[in-house]
Amino acid sequence: MHDTDILADVGRLLGEPARARILTALLDGRAFTGKELAYFAGVTAATASAHLARLVAAELLVVEKQGRFNYYRLKSGDVARALEGLMTVAPMATPAGWPPSHRVDPALRAARLCYDHIAGRLGVSLCEMMVRRGYLVLADGSGEVTDAGARFLARLGVDLDRAARAKRRYCRSCIDWTERRRHLSGAVGAALADAFLEHGWIARNRDSRVLSVTPAGREKLTELGVLEPSTAPRALRSA
Repeated sequence: MHDTDILADVGRLLGEPARARILTALLDGRAFTGKELAYFAGVTAATASAHLARLVAAELLVVEKQGRFNYYRLKSGDVARALEGLMTVAPMATPAGWPPSHRVDPALRAARLCYDHIAGRLGVSLCEMMVRRGYLVLADGSGEVTDAGARFLARLGVDLDRAARAKRRYCRSCIDWTERRRHLSGAVGAALADAFLEHGWIARNRDSRVLSVTPAGREKLTELGVLEPSTAPRALRSA
């Protein structure tokens, strides 16, 4: 099959709003049952089952059986990054079906998980701070952590040794689909998100990709220069 045929097939899959909503629900890397995804998509269980079968056949999703339930998740981080990339050009490429809604929840835009790394304004601001301070060098989607950056990340509790052993790209950037600017991804981005969650600086909202910045997190992010000082404690810095 030619690349153009593959692209056309994926476009047809994403052009159906229910399938687009299913994929969006899975972008934080979690797995859901068919019944849960039917709820997210706003369709019947039978309709969701048919959509899920097509997405599994297209190798966008994988299904895992646990007890009497089947759980669906994105096949890989590469699929998640591709979907986020499509969302970046969605208004021009597929206005009828993707993204599912042109109105983005302000909380989702502020901070969310993109598969396993921090996205939204928080992710963009963290990335820009690290570039500004010389901790990261980014070019053409690839990234490099400088020596100063490695020391900085170590102080935050980021396990770079584990990130280096991961079977994936070590450091890269993604264009954030709501902000149209770069956030940090790859193994380093995932390790940074893990550290923030473990420290309790951010917290996952139940049944959502949304991330909340905790009081301790606001204090830490202000210290790092990502948040403005106390005059506007919730306002993310612009570049």
